[in-house]
Amino acid sequence: MSNTSDIHLTAVSRDIKKSACEVLVIGTGQSPDGPVLLDNPLTAKSARALTDSLPSLGITGAADEVRRFPGLPETGADVLVLAGTGRTAVSSPLTEERLRRAAGAAARQLGGVESIAVALPAATVEQAAAVAEGILLGSYSYTEHYSSVGGKAPRPSAKTLSRVAILTAAAQDRGLKAALERAQAIGRGVNATRTLVNQPPSHLYPESFAQFARDYVKGLPVKVNVLDEKKLEKDGYGGILGVGKGSSRPPRLVKLEYSPARSKINLALVGKGITFDSGGLSLKPGAGMQTMKLDMAGAAVVLTAVAAIAQLGLPVSVSGWLCLAENMPSGTAQRPSDVLTTFGGRTVEVLNTDAEGRLVMADALAAASAEYPDAIIDVATLTGAQMVALGKRVSGVMGDDGVRDAVKAAADRVGEQFWPMPLPEELRPSLDSTVADIANIGEKFGGMMTAAVFLREFIGEVDGEKIPWAHLDIAGPAFNEGSAYGYTPKGATGVGVRTLLAYVEDVVERAEKQSA
Repeated sequence: MSNTSDIHLTAVSRDIKKSACEVLVIGTGQSPDGPVLLDNPLTAKSARALTDSLPSLGITGAADEVRRFPGLPETGADVLVLAGTGRTAVSSPLTEERLRRAAGAAARQLGGVESIAVALPAATVEQAAAVAEGILLGSYSYTEHYSSVGGKAPRPSAKTLSRVAILTAAAQDRGLKAALERAQAIGRGVNATRTLVNQPPSHLYPESFAQFARDYVKGLPVKVNVLDEKKLEKDGYGGILGVGKGSSRPPRLVKLEYSPARSKINLALVGKGITFDSGGLSLKPGAGMQTMKLDMAGAAVVLTAVAAIAQLGLPVSVSGWLCLAENMPSGTAQRPSDVLTTFGGRTVEVLNTDAEGRLVMADALAAASAEYPDAIIDVATLTGAQMVALGKRVSGVMGDDGVRDAVKAAADRVGEQFWPMPLPEELRPSLDSTVADIANIGEKFGGMMTAAVFLREFIGEVDGEKIPWAHLDIAGPAFNEGSAYGYTPKGATGVGVRTLLAYVEDVVERAEKQSA
């Protein structure tokens, strides 16, 4: 696995002589007149000659197009890389997301390199930070379980990226240092999330996940409290216990707390952490289980987002709740028609054991509500219906209008695709049970929204009003089963980390403006 904390980021002026690296990355684009070189540090003569050669070299400037060529003498780099950015209009600069994707595509396809200089058109602090993010996210790889016997293990002598110089006109801007530190925190968080999700269930299970959480936040001002099966039973967490009953590896609830002294805002983040989902006694078909190690992505997102918030020292109190269980069939597994008593006393009739994520989330949402936060956001790979509605790259966000819209705005700002969905009141009666307070499944059509309506039942109240809340369903986007693209690898994507961090930053900014 690549480790972004080992990558040293620097920003230098557009003088390429100050950024001696093995590889120089320059952007290309698609203009109405054909492929073009974007803002670059080459001499006018070299730039003109290279531009004239682009068509004969087969360069189109399309997004994700990355081509290597021998370096030009003036660059001091052994290799010149042309990275496509897609359609380009001279009158409008590239968006931060397009810069992020172009830089990510270049890093993803530049294995065996120790140092690169990136000369994409990044004139501002925000654009330079986007390039940095793209490099850090695109350089990720997961090779932990390759062996030397199988011939796939990286060679001990293989080079890994360790030095990145970003050529930018904002190199002397005072705000750039903090922006690059934020990019580093994002790279660490997203890539750690990817690694957790990519881990096989033979290695990642509730207890080992809890230990990973302890280790991951070491050195940060984050408290960790792990509730084992005995404590869960004593305190009445019947949802998590019910889901975990069928496994030989018992469940855990991990609570993370970050509470800086100057905080006046209190937020709660809840993540679904089913380390493997067989469906339980409502068994999934074999093909449906092949990627079910991904079902803990929400908990991974919450863990790394809380860590990033603490690493950046944001003035906001955040609790993170990781609901960890393995959903397996056995003689001790919960059965369809069982009734569970969740944290706080609400009872749930289990009609389908494969609708387990909402059961573990119910416990944590109720527990988080008991602390009366200013807002609650939960993240989960909750429903296959999300993919039916929005596909594999767009996540759904539901909940109260204010929080839902703020999450959508944060996602747009950082380049993650979320789409707001309603919570129709007519779906609630379909969750009625004849033997308990609520059933765990209801109306099939619009199932993503039905699941969110179920979760809403466990959001507490303050002074007779529901605590502001939003639910993020990342079922499809959390895992890329197709080809890699941009800064997104095949396998775990880490979607949601950047959106949660941006949402919290926006909350802090609004609070500071109100108090000014």
